[in-house]
Amino acid sequence: MEALDFQFERIPTPIGPMLLVTDLDGNARAVDWEDHGDRLQGLLHGYYRPSKIRLGEASHSTGARALIEAYFSGDLRAIDSITVKMPGSAFQREVWDALRRIPVGTTVSYGNLAAQLGRPEASRAVGSINGSNPIGVIVPCHRVIGADGSLTGYGSGIPRKKWLLEHEGVLLKLR
Repeated sequence: MEALDFQFERIPTPIGPMLLVTDLDGNARAVDWEDHGDRLQGLLHGYYRPSKIRLGEASHSTGARALIEAYFSGDLRAIDSITVKMPGSAFQREVWDALRRIPVGTTVSYGNLAAQLGRPEASRAVGSINGSNPIGVIVPCHRVIGADGSLTGYGSGIPRKKWLLEHEGVLLKLR
């Protein structure tokens, strides 16, 4: 089995240090906050097994890092140009591709996302796939909310989801 070489960078953000994992070609492979590093490791090993992953610290700053920093500095569309390489099944990749098409500053419910994919009965599956997204923020799973407007499920915590949506200009309903 061929080993996969990935590199990681720590990126300071207003909501905590972020870990960005890229391959040697600069494609984003995983993103999460440092305090969720175990989740990130689990997603990497889950998606890329049985391959051996060699993960080392990046020797230089990547273009993906610069674009993430631009996003947090207010250039909200900067993350749209980050190249990603997604693992997973065809349906998972279909859901994750749809997430990248949700315009900045907007949200969609799990049910609406499933309907957009032509699978209106698959909202729970869409929710599960959304929750197993290894490249959060870049593949903006934070833009998916409950049908009632609630901020449901976000692997890095609801406070971060709320911050990201507000950063993007989404007006949230107070409950």
